[in-house]
Amino acid sequence: MTDESDTCAVAHGERAAQGTDRALVAVFASPVAGYLLRYARDVGFRVALLEPDAERAGEMDGAALPVTSAATGLDANTDVVVTDHHRGELGTVLRDVLAEPVRWVGVLGNPRHEGPHVAALRELGVPQAEIDRVHRPIGLNIGSRTPPEIAVATVAGLLADRNGTDAGFLGRREAHA
Repeated sequence: MTDESDTCAVAHGERAAQGTDRALVAVFASPVAGYLLRYARDVGFRVALLEPDAERAGEMDGAALPVTSAATGLDANTDVVVTDHHRGELGTVLRDVLAEPVRWVGVLGNPRHEGPHVAALRELGVPQAEIDRVHRPIGLNIGSRTPPEIAVATVAGLLADRNGTDAGFLGRREAHA
């Protein structure tokens, strides 16, 4: 159990928080991805962008980020967030992500409609059990509309999960039971 002096030392920047070995990979260069990776890095995630299109990867604003063009080398401490569900590569990239031992996978999008990732993965012959690993919606339900708000909600949900609380995290299966 963490005592209050430990919590204060972390809050005042005197000591690093424990258990921050998690990584976040944002899939596809987008305005949300830029904010998401910036905020996640600020709260202790190792971050990277997965963008199969080198030209789009070069268009990302902000600090230099590790960029990969393929879903390889992802591990059990990695959370993956797909930030653009309209890309043609959605199915193949998600299929490849699901083949890795990632901890968690989510896709941004409107929860009132089935995500296009479902049909894309089915067309590629991905088993339903693997498709079910993809969470949607994701993040905290704070009424987000803009890219920074969506990123805040997403990172807050990942933080709640990392810290062992659901805090209204919409991507959890039991939240829909």
